[in-house]
Amino acid sequence: MTESSEHPEPDAGPPARELADVPAVEVITRAAVMLMSAAAEKLGLSADDPDDSPHRDLDEARRLITALAGLVTASAEYLGPHAGPVRDGLKSLQLAFREGSAAPDEPGKGPGEKYTGPVW
Repeated sequence: MTESSEHPEPDAGPPARELADVPAVEVITRAAVMLMSAAAEKLGLSADDPDDSPHRDLDEARRLITALAGLVTASAEYLGPHAGPVRDGLKSLQLAFREGSAAPDEPGKGPGEKYTGPVW
């Protein structure tokens, strides 16, 4: 018996793909989902009461939402059917930021609004 048959590798799931084999739309969409998830955490949206979330950090959320807005704006033409849901997610985060701010930004001055336009 060889060493590898005595100690089989644990099932690691599907084989990893080479980055070169991943379509651009998938890379962009995954990056957008990661930014959305991180921004939601920084807004405290995973907690029952966002104001009491230990992860709430509006300054960090602003940065993530602005990065997401830039990515979505720059890549919207490539996202095909994913563009609408990604834009909707971005808008929801922008609105949640506005609602969660003690002193909300003026329309057009909120996170990412220089790329998306004012969000109400």
